[in-house]
Amino acid sequence: MFCALGFITCQVHAQEIEARAYSNAPIDSNFITGGIAQAKSSTYTLTTEVINLTHVLDVAGQSGRLSLTLPYAQLSGTGSVNGQVINASAEGLSDPMIKASVNLYGAPALTESQFKNYQQDLIIGASLAATIPWGKYNNDQMVNIGGNRTVIQPGIGASQAVGPWRLELAGMASIYTSNASYMGNNTLSQNPVYSTETHVIYYFPNTAWISADATYFFGGQTYINGSTINGSQESWRFGSTLSYPIDKYNAIRLTGSTGVYSNTNTSYDMLGISWQYRWGGGL
Repeated sequence: MFCALGFITCQVHAQEIEARAYSNAPIDSNFITGGIAQAKSSTYTLTTEVINLTHVLDVAGQSGRLSLTLPYAQLSGTGSVNGQVINASAEGLSDPMIKASVNLYGAPALTESQFKNYQQDLIIGASLAATIPWGKYNNDQMVNIGGNRTVIQPGIGASQAVGPWRLELAGMASIYTSNASYMGNNTLSQNPVYSTETHVIYYFPNTAWISADATYFFGGQTYINGSTINGSQESWRFGSTLSYPIDKYNAIRLTGSTGVYSNTNTSYDMLGISWQYRWGGGL
């Protein structure tokens, strides 16, 4: 049951397809992004409102970023597993995420005036994110908007510029702590989920950009009280992102993705829209 029902809430946040995760920006720049996204499976709907804060800084001569993501979610739907009807209805804070990333090569720390002459070639970067179990959680419910466990996500990636194009490849592992309050006092544990993602991005002359995205996930065998309840997960997702600048401070972004294969029959569709405001860095 956990495999069939819990997947949409536990994996939607982990399975985001993030283009331009390793890119350069002027140091001391700040970004605040507000948006809404909706994920739908065959029987469940998860709507999430998100605020993200990002600061760009100098890390040993290369640019780095610190980010904080605060999500608020609403979950609804009714499904059936082995003839048992499972209703899901929850609303509240979902698990926040903090993330630190650093570009190891090809993205020097530049001021706003220096950045005007920067031309990307190859960028290699690494990141470390942690999802904090502060979200709303009810241990009598099978499906929740909070996971009641910490998720650590190390990642590495590269971005290659070819004229107005950017070709990106990244990999990440999601490492889960145990949830000792699953459906009462049961202990839910899970093997790491490993993922790779790729993006083909085109930049327009006005700095708008559009991407074609793909990601592949595998692993994540799940256990309750040490007993296996499902095998390894495997899924493919395709998506696209469009970012359009309103002016030098504001941009709007549209995202969409869909599951094209899942060996656990837990594919979902996702649509999102967000607004980003930039300040600092010499603007």
